[in-house]
Amino acid sequence: MNEQLAELENQSIYIFREAYRKFENLALLYSIGKDSTVMIHLARKAFFGKLPFPLVHIDTSYKYPEMIAYRDRMAKLWGADLRVGRNEAALAAGMGPEQGRLLCCEKLKTDGLSRMIEENDFHGLFLGIRRDEEGSRAKERVFSPRDKNFEWAYKDQPPELWDQFNTGFAPGTHIRVHPILHWTELHIWEYIEQEGIEVCPLYFAKDGKRFRSLGCVPCTKPIDSTAATIGEIIEELKIIKAPERAGRAQDQENAYAMQKLRARGYM
Repeated sequence: MNEQLAELENQSIYIFREAYRKFENLALLYSIGKDSTVMIHLARKAFFGKLPFPLVHIDTSYKYPEMIAYRDRMAKLWGADLRVGRNEAALAAGMGPEQGRLLCCEKLKTDGLSRMIEENDFHGLFLGIRRDEEGSRAKERVFSPRDKNFEWAYKDQPPELWDQFNTGFAPGTHIRVHPILHWTELHIWEYIEQEGIEVCPLYFAKDGKRFRSLGCVPCTKPIDSTAATIGEIIEELKIIKAPERAGRAQDQENAYAMQKLRARGYM
């Protein structure tokens, strides 16, 4: 095993086990993307092939069909307790990207997730975000407290110096745990190659296009690429200049607005 990947893996496994030891009623947020798929692989390693908590997917109804087919097949393969949530009221009222991308994200993703948390009384969630992925995510902590409304005070986060994680929070605090926060996009793909992890087929080039980041159909566009294998994706990432989420329309909105959206509970 690559020495750097081994170190990253060990730290992520420690984070999973520490969270499971400290907190009750946890779930893992499953976006169907490469990051949350790697996170599931790490969780299964941490708990000897089992997933001792449910997977939660917030379905906006706008996902690519290939994503949903992959999600259902993999959840069955893992023997996972997959729980799918939707904000049916917002969808029935006609909510969609044409109402404004950030508003759509808030109603279909953030509000949908909040309802799922409340209905299942989840005390904490594992999320597959990384610091290098997007500006506001760089401000996160591995163990990140939220208030009773699941909102994030990004200006008042506990210090995590020398990887000393704070897990002592007041009763009733909702916790977001980020086991791969310290990974990079290149680390993710190198680990996928090393471990032989199956990912959604949309990541691989077809007719000169592939997806670098997965999301909703109206707001996620592929990039020009001929990378049809994991090895080719890795080589492409070593020279590509565009940011990872350049194809995600909501990330091209006002950066401060995106941070405020995440503060209200967005992934």
